[in-house]
Amino acid sequence: MRRIVRCRLAILIAACLAGSPSAPGSAAAPSGSPSWRTAADGFASVRAFDRDGTTGGAGGRVVEASTQAELEEYANREEPLVIRVKGAIEIQPKGKEIRIACDKTIVGMGATAEIVGGGFFIGPGKHNIILRNLTIRDTYVEGDWNGKTQDYDGLQIDAAHHVWVDHCHFLRHGDGLLDIRKGATCITVSWCILSDHNKTFGFGWHDKLEPRITIHHTWFRDTCQRNPSMENALNAHLYNNYFQNISNYGVWARGQTHMVLENCYFENVTNPTTVDQGTLVRKGNIFRKCRKGGWPGGADARGSAFFDPNAYYDYRLDAAEDVPKLLAEYAGPREEIGR
Repeated sequence: MRRIVRCRLAILIAACLAGSPSAPGSAAAPSGSPSWRTAADGFASVRAFDRDGTTGGAGGRVVEASTQAELEEYANREEPLVIRVKGAIEIQPKGKEIRIACDKTIVGMGATAEIVGGGFFIGPGKHNIILRNLTIRDTYVEGDWNGKTQDYDGLQIDAAHHVWVDHCHFLRHGDGLLDIRKGATCITVSWCILSDHNKTFGFGWHDKLEPRITIHHTWFRDTCQRNPSMENALNAHLYNNYFQNISNYGVWARGQTHMVLENCYFENVTNPTTVDQGTLVRKGNIFRKCRKGGWPGGADARGSAFFDPNAYYDYRLDAAEDVPKLLAEYAGPREEIGR
């Protein structure tokens, strides 16, 4: 009987940490806080490429990593795993990006789990990966503000699909905080903080108009450019994000990108929105102390909605005026996640 109870408990823990879609309310946010989901939402939740959403390591073993060697070993295994990261892990050599194999959940245990001096890489063909509740920081090379001497990213995703990044804080990296490239698709970034950086969030480096991405409840703070820069995204849905103290430009829908921007809050942002040849539909957004700097040019908004996000997944909008307070309190790593 005890063995049966232990087995059932292990299965329940794995499902909660991995974000099993069969239990969307499991390990819920504390009373009085927003009801963020513990299963992937947005475009990471859609059925595509013979996958029904993003479940990460659900169904696999739950393991713990407190060293770089343990994290690398588990992240590269060819089996479903829920990897719980404990404490701060210093990465050597500086800038190394830990490769993640398919069917993995990497989740910080509480608010103090950190990846310091390195990042993660999700390569071509990889899929079904969840990254949650981590601070990923400090690969910046002193004096190289433009990231020209190295390519140290907090997270780079190349030609992968079904990835969910949730409640993470990326800051002070050498190149990009997030670089999602080469046709990577079915991506959701939610409840994250992207701060203290130059080239914040790049999406593109491809020619085909195919990728789909959702960014919601994410705080872009004290950054310069690419907040985000999105190139040739077939469907880009951004809602309830907070853009604060951005010096160069905010959201740029580049190339043929088709974007829906809903109930976001822009404060002290130069060039808050720009669109090239695609469409950018703005609904219910608030702009405070924003200004046009004359670059990168293009229109503020263009065209009617190319797509309806509701046709792909369910979501609930918070009021735009509530976004700054909401994200200041609840974005980024949380003590109750990963425990």
